[in-house]
Amino acid sequence: MDNKDLMAFGNHLKKIRESNSISQEKLALAADSYQSTVIRIEKGQSNPKLTTIIALAKALKIPLKELTDF
Repeated sequence: MDNKDLMAFGNHLKKIRESNSISQEKLALAADSYQSTVIRIEKGQSNPKLTTIIALAKALKIPLKELTDF
């Protein structure tokens, strides 16, 4: 992904997380990740692995397609 895609994905993740009233910390814990990882993804500063994206979708209790359609 290029920077534009990383920013779009991060913004989309943040929008979904906030619409579900989940903190970055709680999302990270549910996804077996670190809060700093979620922060970097949401800021478009990190290119997450597929396993991380899958874990985030599961933690948000949404289909993977919903998280990746941004």
